[in-house]
Amino acid sequence: MNLDRTVNKLLVPNELNLELVQNALADLCKYDIDYGDIYFQSSCSESWSIDESIVKKGTYADIQGMGVRAIVGDKTGFAYSDEISQIALKQTIKAAGGIAKRGGNQKAKILTEKNVKQLYLPLNPLNSIERDQKTRLLQDMDQYARSRCPLIKQFNASISSCYENVLVAATDGTLAADIRPLVRISCSVVVKKGDRTEKGGAGGGARVGYEYFYENVGTVSRAFSYVDEAIRVALVNLESKAAPAGTFPVVLSAGWSGVLIHEAVGHGLEGDSCRKGESVYAKRMGEKVASDLCTIVDDGTIAKARGSITVDDEGEPSKYNVLIENGVLKNFMYDKHSARLVGRESTGNGRRESYSCTPITRMTNTYLLPGKSEEAEMIESVKKGIYAVSLGGGQVDTTSGKFVFSVNEAYEIKDGKLGSPVKGITLIGDAIGVMTKVSMVGNNLKFDNGVGSCGKEGQWVPVGIGIPSVKIDEITVGGTK
Repeated sequence: MNLDRTVNKLLVPNELNLELVQNALADLCKYDIDYGDIYFQSSCSESWSIDESIVKKGTYADIQGMGVRAIVGDKTGFAYSDEISQIALKQTIKAAGGIAKRGGNQKAKILTEKNVKQLYLPLNPLNSIERDQKTRLLQDMDQYARSRCPLIKQFNASISSCYENVLVAATDGTLAADIRPLVRISCSVVVKKGDRTEKGGAGGGARVGYEYFYENVGTVSRAFSYVDEAIRVALVNLESKAAPAGTFPVVLSAGWSGVLIHEAVGHGLEGDSCRKGESVYAKRMGEKVASDLCTIVDDGTIAKARGSITVDDEGEPSKYNVLIENGVLKNFMYDKHSARLVGRESTGNGRRESYSCTPITRMTNTYLLPGKSEEAEMIESVKKGIYAVSLGGGQVDTTSGKFVFSVNEAYEIKDGKLGSPVKGITLIGDAIGVMTKVSMVGNNLKFDNGVGSCGKEGQWVPVGIGIPSVKIDEITVGGTK
């Protein structure tokens, strides 16, 4: 179904068909390459935002194009065109093949569609509600926020959606299509009490239509639940005090604190960096790199999740990949190119931001599997430490595994009980050292709300993260007192 719809969307209007694409791959093989592919893409996207109770900004973008890649050994020839046409296809094939040229007369395999499980409906979220409903949703969120909290001095919110069609054809016979919807809401509040001003933010999204935000979560719509959360965080920050510094046990809350797994561990398990020796995990396969309690997976097959993809951008079906099992390093993530260079199979992690980029190894939904402990047990076991609810930005050196993360929301733990909220905290450590000090893993796995995006080599793609509550026996905490 996706293939027919995508061919009709991308090829037919541009006087192309699958036979011409097959012929183009045959022409690419005349350069005696090891592998080549053609990536067709069209996407339309929009965003709306509200500030000072006025919908001030609306944007719309509509792009299409194609990228051709030719690989010889570890050398890649790549060319792209903002136009999809027979002439542009021939020129792009010539450019990419000429860069990688070894010389010869290889043959492309017959294109065969891959049979894959669809993880989301092929709907266009931009058309899922009317334009006036989109602006009304933002206005309703603004009014709801101001009615809920008299301390609000500023409220901002935005909604966005994207509808993407991709088609991949490769010399190894791969033929795959995907139709990818994506929506997101973000909101933030500024509250003031006396002479103190603080912020809070929240949001969510998924591979669905805008109707997702009208569904009830408890007693309010999902959109309003994000507003409530942003207000809650801001009010907590109003009461926060200076954070202690030192080396303490830290309990990570389930959910967004999974940023630690994504950044500190996940990037180090991407096969391209491991192949180049640019990861602390590069030569640790089969070794203990975390506590026995830790099993970490990358899973692109979660239905409707922001980080999920039916097929990756090389046409490989998404997979459930166990990376670390009971503390032992079992596997890396691979795109086709990095896998071929080390004699492995792709794990379905070849992703690109657009047709103008080459695919590289990227995560999808990366998370720590649940354990058996209760979060309350973890907190009760700590005499003096920190309970971290939400992590913010940070820096990670994948070569050494060292990281620094800011913490958006945290509380002191004193004698097994939660104390005052604290601010200005950073968590400092190295990936393997910290993961080996995990002593308790909760039974409460939670995923983020669907707002994550990951940057690598200048490319951004949507991702998901997840983690149950986790107790780390010792980690360096940077504070302000």
